[in-house]
Amino acid sequence: MVYKIRIILDVEDNVIRDIAILKNDTLEDLHNAITNAFGFSGSEMASFYLSDEEWNQGEEFPLFDMSETPGEVTQMLDIPIKEVLTKTNDKLIYVYDFIFMWSFFVELIEINEEESTNELPHLLFTLGDIPNNAPEKKFKSENFDLDEDDEDDFDIGEYLD
Repeated sequence: MVYKIRIILDVEDNVIRDIAILKNDTLEDLHNAITNAFGFSGSEMASFYLSDEEWNQGEEFPLFDMSETPGEVTQMLDIPIKEVLTKTNDKLIYVYDFIFMWSFFVELIEINEEESTNELPHLLFTLGDIPNNAPEKKFKSENFDLDEDDEDDFDIGEYLD
């Protein structure tokens, strides 16, 4: 079976690539197809994240296991695409290069039962140009209120040299 996957770069303008890939290929194969489709070297760290319909980030599948205990994390090469994208409209988030944080929305848009005549993975569709620089990501932290009793115990001077 061939999966048609749409990858949308998280930038202001539309930057989209559609890729055909075998369902039995791994997330590492999809990572390589995405980096090729968007013109990246593929040499930077990257991760896929499970996602729900609202694009909330879930479990991580990194390119390499960087945990303190080897085998603690499931790497991309260990996950067939068919295990995380099981039906049309299933979604993943993909982040490439953790310094610049290129972020992508990945969605399974079609499942084709027929064999492909093209070598896979195969770039099917391209729209838009990749900006020269990754967009700046803004992260918001939770606003935790300290109890009145806690305020006396907290001294920022302890953390400053």
